[in-house]
Amino acid sequence: METVAGIVTHDPPPAAGGRQGGPLIVTEDTELLDDLLRLCAAAGATPEVHHGVPERRGSWEAAPLVLVGDDAARRVRGAVRRRGVVLVGRDQDDSGVWRRAVEIGAEHVLMLPDGEQWLVDRIADVAEGVGRPALTVGVIGGRGGAGASTLACALAVTSAREGLRTLLVDADPLGGGLDVLLGGETADGLRWPAFASSRGRVGGGALEESLPELHSLRVLSWDRGDRIAVPPQAVRAVLAAARRRGGTVVVDLPRRIDDGVAEVLTQLDVGVLVVPAELRAVAAAGRVASAVGMVLRDLRVAVRGPYPPGLDEREVARLLGLPLVGEVPVEPGLLRPDQGTAPPGGVPRGPLARFCKGFWERALVEAGAA
Repeated sequence: METVAGIVTHDPPPAAGGRQGGPLIVTEDTELLDDLLRLCAAAGATPEVHHGVPERRGSWEAAPLVLVGDDAARRVRGAVRRRGVVLVGRDQDDSGVWRRAVEIGAEHVLMLPDGEQWLVDRIADVAEGVGRPALTVGVIGGRGGAGASTLACALAVTSAREGLRTLLVDADPLGGGLDVLLGGETADGLRWPAFASSRGRVGGGALEESLPELHSLRVLSWDRGDRIAVPPQAVRAVLAAARRRGGTVVVDLPRRIDDGVAEVLTQLDVGVLVVPAELRAVAAAGRVASAVGMVLRDLRVAVRGPYPPGLDEREVARLLGLPLVGEVPVEPGLLRPDQGTAPPGGVPRGPLARFCKGFWERALVEAGAA
């Protein structure tokens, strides 16, 4: 067992999609119950409360999360072993709590008040029906004009076409807005400035429903007003909410690494560095890779032609010391959707869509999500 801030943690149990309701609380400690009810209310969940194992058949097994007060550990000792049981106490110095946790098969031991924020997040997760986090991919250009935004849009469009819940995030406030690239700058929905004051937890469902929907995916972009700084805490909260919804999240990253971008990098599963096949671009991409690699462990390179003599995609990857994703194909006539053409990756049999489909097939298998 690993102890973190008063909590013994294991991986949370997988949850089915859709809302699951609130947790099951088992305790006779009125003060502890008051605290747990308060935390459930903060998480937007309505719990079921019992003094022992529920008499109603299946209630113990079916609850998405079980919160057992330390006072009730003895009364649930004979219950069916299951995942998602949390033993909740107050006495940090009571060494016997670990033994009682083992006796009831608890996966977590949480001490109040230190573990309150963790428990609120956990309750909200199960109430929201959270299962596997979204596979989160960041795309960044090795130099200006490398085509990172086009590839990010194409990956998101392809993911949505494959039936995955998809969110495209524009993390570059100076990039002009991905909603423009998708032909949806006038679409209804919130943009980044609306989340500048976000703190703590942001509801994943509420976030998804508030954003513009374009080409069967949700887009979090920038508006055309004055630039507003979004604090790192808000970036963290918004991206964490997006990931809790499952599916895929694609982030278009700027080449400069500030505190907000660093927050994004910590939540990425994979980074894709888009590099034109030019020696100067490779040199510039090396500096970007060095900065990104300080935070992100899994950074790969996608190369865009045409190629000069003696340089191809494998040589670019070798020079950068990065795994090769492949060659990003050119899609002729790629314009804005509002000009009567499909968005990047919007032509299912086009070269860019085929490239993106292959990328997702490999990435999902690697993540164990296929």
